[in-house]
Amino acid sequence: MNPNESNTKSTPQAPVSYTSPPEEQWSTGICDCFKDKTSCWVTCWCPCITFGRTAEIVDQGKPSCFTATRNCLMLAHLFGIGACIYTCTYRAKLRVHYSLPPKPCGDCCVHFCCFFCALCQEYRELKIRGLDPEGGWAAANAKKLKDRTTAPPIPSPGMTR
Repeated sequence: MNPNESNTKSTPQAPVSYTSPPEEQWSTGICDCFKDKTSCWVTCWCPCITFGRTAEIVDQGKPSCFTATRNCLMLAHLFGIGACIYTCTYRAKLRVHYSLPPKPCGDCCVHFCCFFCALCQEYRELKIRGLDPEGGWAAANAKKLKDRTTAPPIPSPGMTR
């Protein structure tokens, strides 16, 4: 290389790395069922009701609690494992909405291995975040709108002499 020539080669630069926002964490663990004893007992006796309530909130009122409960019950009686596949899709929607990690494992695996605990955890998560599934979507939405109220504007002082 001639000393009079400038070095036209550019030095390689480090690639720009983009990091995604940090994932939030589940408010409670998968085995913390007794932190909400009422929903735990309802889930033990009729898990489809807990699922129906959660599904109504996750999908913002469509399907209704009744429809989601009925679908879960029919799938459980007709296909057995079909209910786990149906319910795990709502866990995935809940995780995406709140940026929750797939812990302790994937959604379908959690619903297949720990069906009752998964339903309880999802129910608790919504309840802790202020969307009580027991009241349904209409009540949760009304509460959310009520919480958004803003303070009245402060009038500017009038003209003075």
